[in-house]
Amino acid sequence: MAETEQPERPAAKKKNPNKQQPVDESELLAVPDGWKEEPFTKDDNPRGLLEESSFATLFPKYREAYLKECWPLVQKALSASFVKAELDLIEGSMTVTTTKKTFDPYVIVRARDLIKLLARSVPFEQAVRILQDDMACDIIKIGSLVRNRERFIKRRQRILGPKGSTLKALELLTSCYIMVQGNTVSAIGPFSGLKEVRKVVLDTMKNIHPIYNIKALMIKRELAKDPELRSKSWERFLPKFKHKNVSKRKEPKNKNIKKEYTPFPPPQPESQIDKELASGEFFLKESQKRRKKLEEIKVKQAEAVSKRQEERNKAFIPPKEKPMAKPKKASTSNKIDVNAIKEKVKKAKDKKLGALPEEEVKQKLAIAGKKKKK
Repeated sequence: MAETEQPERPAAKKKNPNKQQPVDESELLAVPDGWKEEPFTKDDNPRGLLEESSFATLFPKYREAYLKECWPLVQKALSASFVKAELDLIEGSMTVTTTKKTFDPYVIVRARDLIKLLARSVPFEQAVRILQDDMACDIIKIGSLVRNRERFIKRRQRILGPKGSTLKALELLTSCYIMVQGNTVSAIGPFSGLKEVRKVVLDTMKNIHPIYNIKALMIKRELAKDPELRSKSWERFLPKFKHKNVSKRKEPKNKNIKKEYTPFPPPQPESQIDKELASGEFFLKESQKRRKKLEEIKVKQAEAVSKRQEERNKAFIPPKEKPMAKPKKASTSNKIDVNAIKEKVKKAKDKKLGALPEEEVKQKLAIAGKKKKK
């Protein structure tokens, strides 16, 4: 008996444990809340650096007294990272140098930024924050952005605002310390805040008021709190301001309108002979020409006389009088009733006019006295 062949079943797919599941890109790009980079320790670079590095910067004369006082604090802050700091008051310079014990290769760059900020009038309490891992600095040069000196001072004052209110609002929104000094703006804070500070400062020097950028930063700050809107575009929420350049120049009353350019020259004007040829006067005799001129003069004189006469006659033209008002007819309803008047006169005669006689007065007084006694 032949065996029946059964169809082969497909082998079940084995799950690969090493295969990664697809992850949303927005989650990969977003930084987790409360995430902080681990600090760089001596265990990460136990052998140290191969060569010494150094940076130097000059400082103005008015910063000499302050730097002389706070220099021991600067040396103490840099000695924690094994960086040597020197102050040369004769030359007017500050120098930072790595030592054999220095293990962090990036600390020399932070030390360079520290002495740069101290030279730009930033106080030591704020400048020393640059040695932290999550802090950075940005020195924005604004001196060459505006040519006119008065305009430059006015726009630089806009960054500060009345009594420093604009600068304080910008510091709160960006979590940065900002120092406006001379031709530069120094800022210390996180990288995201420094980016916003640079944008606001450069826009202000381009004659865009900082209040517009501050308003946009306030809206962004509120939108960042919503986790659903993190991966979406915020353009529909941000305000859009139109730039209006209103010219103060007054427009002239009589404008000269330029004609369209044509390569052909204008037609030559007709001469007196051409006009006479066209009208036929050229072929007339001199006596006929004189007679024609006299006739033209007489016609003009007659027109002038008639105009003068019309003006004189205007004084004798009487003005238009208003039409006379027609007298109104007496209304028939207001007729006098004689009978009614007679009856009124009779009633008036019956009434006793004047004072009462003496006897009646005495009687009334006696009656009043009796009432009082009772």
